[in-house]
Amino acid sequence: MEKFILIFRGGSTHVSTARSQAAMDMIQTWNAWMQGLAEKGLLAGGDALNVSGKHVAGSKKVVADGPYAIGNDMVGGYLLVHASDIDEAVEISKGCPILEEDGSVEVRPIQQR
Repeated sequence: MEKFILIFRGGSTHVSTARSQAAMDMIQTWNAWMQGLAEKGLLAGGDALNVSGKHVAGSKKVVADGPYAIGNDMVGGYLLVHASDIDEAVEISKGCPILEEDGSVEVRPIQQR
């Protein structure tokens, strides 16, 4: 099995700002999806990212406040999953609740050392 990172962009629900019942229901959907991955031995780790932060850029190391993108470009979190190949990792990503909110999942292999 190889490791892949699933990078989540967009969506309208974030664990740190979920206040409505609909948002809380979506968080439960996320939890159930991740628990299912864990029970299958596919979940290797991951976290939601805070909505604030810093960005360091260029040779002058210019520091700016985040967030760094708006809407569907903002990275909200990631998971590490085990899969036999990228096609299986893509199939895993298709179950992600962010897709129900018109978000997206970037699937990338973790480089083996």
